[in-house]
Amino acid sequence: MVDFIHQVDNSWTLFLDRDGVINRRIFGGYVTKTADFEFLPDVLPSLNIFARRFGRICVVTNQQGVGKGLMSENQVNTLHQFMIEQVRQSGGRIDKVYYCPDLASEPNNCRKPNIHMANLAKADFPEINFSKSIMVGDSLSDLEFGRNAGMHVIYVKHDPEIKKNPFEGSISGLSELADWLLQDRKY
Repeated sequence: MVDFIHQVDNSWTLFLDRDGVINRRIFGGYVTKTADFEFLPDVLPSLNIFARRFGRICVVTNQQGVGKGLMSENQVNTLHQFMIEQVRQSGGRIDKVYYCPDLASEPNNCRKPNIHMANLAKADFPEINFSKSIMVGDSLSDLEFGRNAGMHVIYVKHDPEIKKNPFEGSISGLSELADWLLQDRKY
């Protein structure tokens, strides 16, 4: 458990990466349609707990498959609407999904670790305070994104694990973060 977890209340914001955190990642490929989208175990019940604890829940995801021409922005939006609806039907909530379609090779791209998507979220939800925000991700760019924006950072461990330590805590999946919040019993 991380030290700051007892401070989390509905004035806090949860930022989540998508692939590898919410849904199963397709290694060497992209989730391009709803048939390919598979929630990771315990994600839906965890999002239900998060909805009761966090004021805002935002997904921030790099989707360079758009820039590569492997999927359209319409396909990405359809996929995100599907994800949001599935979460809603299970009692959870995602307030908004932000994605960057840029290629990693593009100069001045909006991809994480650039904090462009965090700034968009703050523009949409001015009450967001990055010092009262948590970024949960499974890649170095996710963790650096959170750090660059001044957020608390939690790493979802996968193989191979990140050896550098730019995070405050590590979890095996979102259910572990939900368990930390339940142990704190603040709501």
